[in-house]
Amino acid sequence: MLKIGITGNIGSGKTTVSKVFEILGVPVFYADDAAKKVMTHDPLLVGQLINAFGAGSFFSDGALNRKHIADIVFKDEAQLQLLNSLVHPAVFRAFNQWVANIKNVPYVLKEAALLFESDSYKMCDQTILVTAPLELRINRVMQRDGLQRADILNRENKQFTEEKKKTLANFIIKNDDTELVIPQVLELHDVFRSLSH
Repeated sequence: MLKIGITGNIGSGKTTVSKVFEILGVPVFYADDAAKKVMTHDPLLVGQLINAFGAGSFFSDGALNRKHIADIVFKDEAQLQLLNSLVHPAVFRAFNQWVANIKNVPYVLKEAALLFESDSYKMCDQTILVTAPLELRINRVMQRDGLQRADILNRENKQFTEEKKKTLANFIIKNDDTELVIPQVLELHDVFRSLSH
């Protein structure tokens, strides 16, 4: 079974593209959702978070105090790197457990915003980059999330550039409103099924 990583910068539509693969019967692991879950369900990580960011990292019911952690990490790059260095390995563990429970499919997808930045692409057999021009991506995110342009650019600047990701990716899906996405997905679906044999 092949492990295919899929990524794209903010507003590229990587989740939308992943949903198309899901319709084709491909299991998809959403790393961002998994990250939220492991922060309260992975005992090793919970202990590490308390050590790093204090007992205030969790509420008395065990829920994550997102504001407490965000207030620390978004003001200090070193603290953000520390958080990522703790969370990424826990997500890797969750992905490996998830893969172990999947049977009889030619390939699975791992959807991750920081696929290249976190080195998790090294756990994948192939990678897909979903691309779209910056202005289009900014407009999508402003409409979708109601974020300000400056906030979107701030997030964009914390990721590798699209140009850098293009040099690392095996395949590219253009989601720029000039080419249909579904035929591109179907073509890759055939490629991955044949590669898995």
